[in-house]
Amino acid sequence: MYGAILGDIIGSPYEFDMGDKTKDFPLFRADSMFTDDSVMTIAVADALLSDARDPERIKTLLVYSMKRWGRKIPDAGYGGMFFKWLFTDDSQPYGSFGNGSAMRVASAGWLYDTLEETREKARLTAEVTHNHPEGIKGAESVASVIWLARKGKSKQEIREYVIKEFGYDLSRTCDEIRPGYHHVESCQQTVPEAITAFLEGESFEDVIRTAVSLGGDCDTLTCIAGSMAEAFYGVPEELKEECRKRITPDMQEVLARFEKRAIQNSEFRNQNDCPSDTVEKSMDKDKLIEELLEKPCLVVDFLPEQVPKRDARKYFAVEKYYLEPERYAGFREKFTDILLKLSCYYAFSVCEATVGKLFDNPAPEWLAGKIREKKDLCVLLPEEKVLITLNRDDLYMSVYNADGKVLEIVKKLAEANGLFVW
Repeated sequence: MYGAILGDIIGSPYEFDMGDKTKDFPLFRADSMFTDDSVMTIAVADALLSDARDPERIKTLLVYSMKRWGRKIPDAGYGGMFFKWLFTDDSQPYGSFGNGSAMRVASAGWLYDTLEETREKARLTAEVTHNHPEGIKGAESVASVIWLARKGKSKQEIREYVIKEFGYDLSRTCDEIRPGYHHVESCQQTVPEAITAFLEGESFEDVIRTAVSLGGDCDTLTCIAGSMAEAFYGVPEELKEECRKRITPDMQEVLARFEKRAIQNSEFRNQNDCPSDTVEKSMDKDKLIEELLEKPCLVVDFLPEQVPKRDARKYFAVEKYYLEPERYAGFREKFTDILLKLSCYYAFSVCEATVGKLFDNPAPEWLAGKIREKKDLCVLLPEEKVLITLNRDDLYMSVYNADGKVLEIVKKLAEANGLFVW
């Protein structure tokens, strides 16, 4: 959701055609602040993180969350009809086709495994207020673009899907849109323009600048474009940090919970990968893992060398002692320390089984959490062609095909943790 919230913050000073329709502007100003777009993006995510499955239950949670957040932050710049809806007991939708349904839907694009479920949940997020067909279409289309982008689809594939499924006219370029585009608040005149800005942008920041340069309902248009750009390009850490500075602690808490869930649910794109070949590269990595499992193997162990077979009974007694939960936790912390520090030097791809969903360069909290949960992990260093495996009840890590600099670093990290490599 960083992309959506950053788009809102960066676009906010230029709302109501207040900008110069140029890409050359400071990303952040003193008056760059979040608006209703960010508040409702957080509210929708807060509801969807509940994991409710029944559609009516989800809609109830959405209404509750949106009204709770809206009343908590009442001066964020809500539209007239929506403001009235927020502060009355009547929770019926009011037939809107405004762009509010599209600007708040980002989380639905990240939380579900299939495109069908993504569209279903996006539709529910719209229907509680914006139950006009165009309002629903706007939400579904934005969530679909996010889902397709994070699944590694190319921009051409995304363009073709949007045209086929939603019928939006994406034939105009941003240069053609810009001169005559002014402040409008409908999905029909915001979503296609935001998608076009995303399709033309060459990086996350460039998408943001392109969207702002169009003018119009600038915070909302850029919020929508930013939500899609994040799924395709990722968001630079320095921009994430700036985002956190400009939202409330309560909003930060929901954003952190959402990020944690999204990391667990999604194949996060390595920002250095070409988007169109992400899926192919993932398949190549699966094949590489299989090949590396046949290579020579070293272990990072609590013993300095292999125990002779004649002493196996004594080894198993000692192993059982160390596998007691309070002692075993210490070993997991050692393994965590080694892997996290190793990730400072090399790109990682991690999966929870020998062959499974690969996560590129996962957050330290995610990796540490998986180790604490005693998951079976494969850690691939694709550029070095090294594989590290950690099984749930082992007191050692296996390192396949390691030599040279990688092996040198592993040995130093093991020694620092009181472990041995042999």
